[in-house]
Amino acid sequence: MTKSALQKARAAYQPKLPKALKGAIALKEGEATQSVADQEAIKNLFPNTYGMPVVTFEVAEEAKELPAINVGVILSGGQAPGGHNVISGIFDGLKSLNKDCKLYGFLGGPSGLIDHKYMELTAEIVDEYRNTGGFDIIGSGRTKLEETAQFDKGIEICNELGIKALIIIGGDDSNTNACVLAEYYLQKNTGIQVIGCPKTIDGDLKNNMIETSFGFDTACKVYSEVIGNIMRDANSAKKYWHFIKLMGRSASHIALECALQTQPNICIVSEEVEAKKMTLGQIVDDIANAVAARAAEGNNFGVILIPEGLIEFIPEMKVLIAELNDLLAHESDVQKALQGLTPTSAAVYASLPEAIAKQLTLDRDPHGNVQVSLIETEKLLIEMVKTRLAAMKAEGKFVGKFSGLGHFFGYEGRCAAPSNFDADYCYSLGFNAAQLIAAGKTGYMSLIRNTTAPAEEWIAGGVPVTMMMNMERRHGEMKPVIRKALVELEGAPFKELAKNRATWAKETAYVYPGPIQYFGPSEVCDQPTKTLMLEQA
Repeated sequence: MTKSALQKARAAYQPKLPKALKGAIALKEGEATQSVADQEAIKNLFPNTYGMPVVTFEVAEEAKELPAINVGVILSGGQAPGGHNVISGIFDGLKSLNKDCKLYGFLGGPSGLIDHKYMELTAEIVDEYRNTGGFDIIGSGRTKLEETAQFDKGIEICNELGIKALIIIGGDDSNTNACVLAEYYLQKNTGIQVIGCPKTIDGDLKNNMIETSFGFDTACKVYSEVIGNIMRDANSAKKYWHFIKLMGRSASHIALECALQTQPNICIVSEEVEAKKMTLGQIVDDIANAVAARAAEGNNFGVILIPEGLIEFIPEMKVLIAELNDLLAHESDVQKALQGLTPTSAAVYASLPEAIAKQLTLDRDPHGNVQVSLIETEKLLIEMVKTRLAAMKAEGKFVGKFSGLGHFFGYEGRCAAPSNFDADYCYSLGFNAAQLIAAGKTGYMSLIRNTTAPAEEWIAGGVPVTMMMNMERRHGEMKPVIRKALVELEGAPFKELAKNRATWAKETAYVYPGPIQYFGPSEVCDQPTKTLMLEQA
């Protein structure tokens, strides 16, 4: 396999570990915990894993050699930079306990556990993937571990391979499933432990205990580099407005972080749109007014950041989509179905550009629902802003020119070589997960805290997954799930945006972060995200 110069140099990078994980380790247990909400319901569903304490690792006086154990690892859901380092951290952590420990990777995500598809991860294999992006070492998948038949198939292969613990690397749903699995394996007295690791570039798996999910740092730095390049181009050509849609269907953390890094003219935050019950028309007016204000100063260019999930946060669009889903489920003739819309939704539908209106009615998923992820929000806004500016020009309220260009940055950020922060954080999460297994823990998520300090000072331990759960309605049923973290409008990161956005809207205050730096001074190479620094300040 041919490798680039950077790949070769990164292969030699040794990720940093918290002091507590570097030698002999002692476990300290905290107080009993409870779930963030719906305590009785969660307790009833998880009688064996509810109420366990948060645990912390500390430096011990002497190391104990433990018996060799076999462990299985699963990558679940979408890719995130640093997944390979979690696996190399697990591998090294197990070998530090006993050189005869074995690590098996289940192929293609959770389905590998069910279908008994696996490979042993040897030093030779793991060494090829250290500090690299992607999930290609064993592959990932979106199969959900929810049924007892699946759990039982997992028991079969674990018994066959002598596996005593599973580590599931995934987002909120995957870690919820890991906890359900841990509960079932305890109930059945299988002797199989289950540990989770927090992954998602969307940044919505965080809470009082989990400071950040891995991959968020790298993905935001990749997007911010490209946004900065576009800003430099916009400021050079001085004739385009760039509408940039960014990943983040359920929360706007990526758009907010990239805005804090690059200072665009406008950054829309879905959670604010929902809280203020803003209409699509109001969003378009706000953008058009900002375009007109810059045009009055002779600046016919700008940059706007848009979260991927915006459409679903606009109350009137949410109602329209729900009505369309309902009507089209019972009526295949689109025109007849449209006649059933309420007057308010009919007016919203009529305001949409023709191409977007078609996407809402023609592109359906297998369940007959609108495929919201396919709606090109950036193009929708460009068309509607263009129409609004034409009306403003006729009224003498707009004196400039408007030319909009749309972009979507998504997959570009998911498999980048991890930043130093993610390389260190992920390696620590994996090494730490091995220690949780050695300590006999199950139903825990690997926990690394104090992440704005140097890695040496990070705090390692584990948090019970049940502590992060509440009950939510999913597909018509109440289910236990890890509560998603949305952008908090009272949180420090959003307040930082709110404080500056009037200035950024009018002025050209762009910041050009440039590419991720792996070698050089720490202040250039090891900085965590602005979000993390503001939240932990």
